[in-house]
Amino acid sequence: MDTGADESALIKRAKNDKEAFGQLYERYVDRIYNYVYYRTSNAADAEDLTARIFVRAMQHIGNYQDMGVPFSAWLYRIAHNLVANYHRDRSRRKILSLDDITQWRVNEDGPELLTQIMEDKTALLQAIRRLPADRQELLNLKFVEQLSNAEIGDIMGRSEGAIKSLYHRTLLSLREDFRGEQEPSPRRSLFRRRRS
Repeated sequence: MDTGADESALIKRAKNDKEAFGQLYERYVDRIYNYVYYRTSNAADAEDLTARIFVRAMQHIGNYQDMGVPFSAWLYRIAHNLVANYHRDRSRRKILSLDDITQWRVNEDGPELLTQIMEDKTALLQAIRRLPADRQELLNLKFVEQLSNAEIGDIMGRSEGAIKSLYHRTLLSLREDFRGEQEPSPRRSLFRRRRS
């Protein structure tokens, strides 16, 4: 069964059939909510924005044209725009909240390993929060939503090449940030020299 063809047929029906649109809603509501939640860090705002995203999608689905990218990319683009408006309206800096990541697991029993992993996770989250908003969004779409560069480009209004370049620069920036964190402070190195 070709799910792409099934979705295309469902989208065509949804242009005139609210029940078909409801099926699209059920298919994507959790993913869109998660995306919005990670961008707002507020469950109530995420619920409100998710509802507004689907209202807007329902109002404009008649204009939707299949351009070779998944329907979800169109929904993410609407979500991207509404979340940007949300932050602009509140004059807040966009911050990606990754506190609820539950994918970090430890299989070892040793408390030292668990402590080191928790320290690394905290350092990574702090480094991500220091990134500009567009880079935070890129990491969210890439690793939380697991979208392709082409899909991310469509959502963020950039070419696939621009997304690859931004991704590369983001990883370099994170690596530099970690190197800076791991440099011993002058006080520590002086202390080590005196003891030896």
